[in-house]
Amino acid sequence: MQSVLADVAVSVSELKKNPTGVMAGAGGMPVAVLNHNRVMGYMVPAELYEQMLERLDDLDLIDVVNVRSGEKGVPVNLDDL
Repeated sequence: MQSVLADVAVSVSELKKNPTGVMAGAGGMPVAVLNHNRVMGYMVPAELYEQMLERLDDLDLIDVVNVRSGEKGVPVNLDDL
């Protein structure tokens, strides 16, 4: 059985009829889009999507910091730059 990872789920038909109403009814949360009772995708409001991308960027930066934390520094004279 396929899991629905959203509190709101709509059929493709419902979404076609009133996409703005569906998103408004979801209260800023993700909406599962169903086709023949199977999840075919999720819709998220633009603001939430942007937050998700920022979070993913932060996680990538954490990985970079962790990898570089063991590196030794290189002394640099500012006049040489």
